[in-house]
Amino acid sequence: MKNPLFTSTRVIVAIIITLIMFFPIYWMLITALKTSSELRMAVPTFWPEKLMWENFASAFKAIPFYRFTVNTVIQTVGIVFLQINIGIMAAYAFSKGTFPGRDALFVLVLAALIVPEQVVFVPIYVMLSKIGWINTYYALIIPHAASAYGIFLLRQMFRSINNDVIEAAKVDGASRLQVLYRILTPMAMPTVATLTVISFIHSWNAYFWPLVMTNSNKMRVLTVGISMMRDSIAGDEALNMHLLMSASILVILPIVIMFVFAQKYIVAAMANSTFK
Repeated sequence: MKNPLFTSTRVIVAIIITLIMFFPIYWMLITALKTSSELRMAVPTFWPEKLMWENFASAFKAIPFYRFTVNTVIQTVGIVFLQINIGIMAAYAFSKGTFPGRDALFVLVLAALIVPEQVVFVPIYVMLSKIGWINTYYALIIPHAASAYGIFLLRQMFRSINNDVIEAAKVDGASRLQVLYRILTPMAMPTVATLTVISFIHSWNAYFWPLVMTNSNKMRVLTVGISMMRDSIAGDEALNMHLLMSASILVILPIVIMFVFAQKYIVAAMANSTFK
């Protein structure tokens, strides 16, 4: 029998933690809906005196928002597509393939997880500069075409699938690609969906790499655009914080929507991602 005091305490603690985690998002939202005069008040208000929905339109006009959005979408879709497909093929090789040095190579893939991109961006930048890819979509997408974490997640999922399923498919005449994309991938859909969400969030929020690899508004992405907006109002942030928060909300909205619809897949995938 459950202890009522323990249950109540657990619920209260969960509510407090939730409020603490949600408060910054709430503050960003109400700041985006305030007027500049309300932002200058000595005592901050916890709800706008007047809801200024037009702040979002003003933020959209403050920078080339449409162009930055197109660039961000192209970058994100390209990275997600490549990471999913390369991850599926690599994970299949590491989980079901038999070749010399398989486990050693997989350890090298895992070692890539501990190397931050700031360590390797200089040689990559020099290489891309020599082939003329700076300020192009190639520079934004190709260096992130593979995800070590994605390969790890998919490998763990594929290892949990019985080899008899693959052998039965081969007996029925299925090719290697058909086995991979018509048999294994649907069975690993929770992990694939999780990797899609993780890759989408990382690509959509990318700042350092697009900042280094682009130098014109024609190729900038949203994260860099918001930074440009902040720099353009340096010294007057208090007067224009509502515009910065409005732009930030427009940027994170697609991530929130995707996460809401995919959270059940993330939980299912994490349950199967233990190292085997």
